[in-house]
Amino acid sequence: MTQSNCWKDDTQYNFVELVDGLNHYLRLRTTPVGMKRFHKASDLDQIHRLRRPPVGEKFATDQIVGQSRWLGYTLGITMENLVGSQCGAVVGLHPRDEEFLSGNAFNGVWYGDLISSSKHQHEMSCASYGEYEALVTSPLTSGRIDNPDICLIYGTPGQMITLMNGLQYRNYKKYTFTCVGESACADSWGNALKTGEPSLSIPCYAERKFGGVQDDEMLLAIPPSFLPAIIEGLTALSRTGLRYPIPNHGLDKSPMASMAQSYGS
Repeated sequence: MTQSNCWKDDTQYNFVELVDGLNHYLRLRTTPVGMKRFHKASDLDQIHRLRRPPVGEKFATDQIVGQSRWLGYTLGITMENLVGSQCGAVVGLHPRDEEFLSGNAFNGVWYGDLISSSKHQHEMSCASYGEYEALVTSPLTSGRIDNPDICLIYGTPGQMITLMNGLQYRNYKKYTFTCVGESACADSWGNALKTGEPSLSIPCYAERKFGGVQDDEMLLAIPPSFLPAIIEGLTALSRTGLRYPIPNHGLDKSPMASMAQSYGS
């Protein structure tokens, strides 16, 4: 029986089939990652072949996700495995306490005054604190964490707009995304864990320096319930000739011939 995620979703998704669909239509470089939180640290003992960080070694959440994405690891962490409150607060493992909101840590580094630094901390979208003690990341196709809270999909801007077109094919909705700046994981997995909505971000300096995010990549964090509709939409778009990679038509040639293929004459 599939264990429900934080959205009380216990649907038995075929993640191998869903990821195959994403790769077929988008040609992703790496396998999407599942992220799931657990109420008790002891729950980690039930996960098959789970890796834990070496005792005393601290990581950024970006690195935990990166190891699952690039190396295929299933990793379990608690707050004591993270470098500090900035990483923990985004995923709900640390409170947004007075020190966190003060902005002291970023003042004079990322922001030129304490007011700006503190405002940044207040603007970060973070999961609620107090319900979970542990977090696991794993390749979405591994089956190690059952039904994740959110799925993390990395891709180029061209892949991401094609994915969003697939999502919006039916039950259209306009999506608005944020840019908090540094700590952009708050725009992606932080916001998705907080709201349950698709959350697209421009990964920040730390995600690229420590998490292995490539220079041309964006990140979409999304609950798994959205994935079937995305594949359905991508399939429909493909039938009309709207596919990735997007071929360049040419700057000095009328677009009419290309448009006719999708819109008709």
